[in-house]
Amino acid sequence: MPLPRNLVAPTASITRGQREARNGHRAVAILLTGLPASGKSTLAQGLQAALFEQGRQSIVLDGDALRVGLNKDLGFADSDRLENIRRASELAALLVDNGQIVILAMIAPQVQLRAVFAQRLGADYREVWCSASLQVCEGRDPKGHYARARRGELPGFTGIGSPYEPPPDAALVLDTGILSVQQCVERLLAWLAPRLDVGKSSS
Repeated sequence: MPLPRNLVAPTASITRGQREARNGHRAVAILLTGLPASGKSTLAQGLQAALFEQGRQSIVLDGDALRVGLNKDLGFADSDRLENIRRASELAALLVDNGQIVILAMIAPQVQLRAVFAQRLGADYREVWCSASLQVCEGRDPKGHYARARRGELPGFTGIGSPYEPPPDAALVLDTGILSVQQCVERLLAWLAPRLDVGKSSS
């Protein structure tokens, strides 16, 4: 997207490559997507803790945290959902450019919404589907949102009043209704490891 008139993007004094060399790993952005209560936030925090133990630089961008801070002015209309994703993608891009492993934990229920991440982040972006079924997620219901949605108190709630479109080509699928958190984190780490090697491509 072209910059507005009279704005010029600054040139960084420290390049992304220099940051990656200092960190000892490549920068990437990983979206953990799935139904509400599918385990996205839990896995994001577990993955970040495991990466921290390995001495790697990562940050979690959680959908709920963004909603109560950066995006607190947005509702849940289609246009607001799109803007929510756009802002998250811009923030993720800034962090990737600064050498971070960015772990996004967001529902991002539609393919067209997730395409915003793909378009903004390009080859640095991968999707991981937390594929727990609606029955499993509704059975957990840690925030009581499914129960409220069933009562009609949360119109448009994903999975009840609004559909969730599974990623057709997710880089990794984790059945969080069957696998434990530890098993999921281990699979994430094994999948992610070669993509962090500064001597290899991120394919």
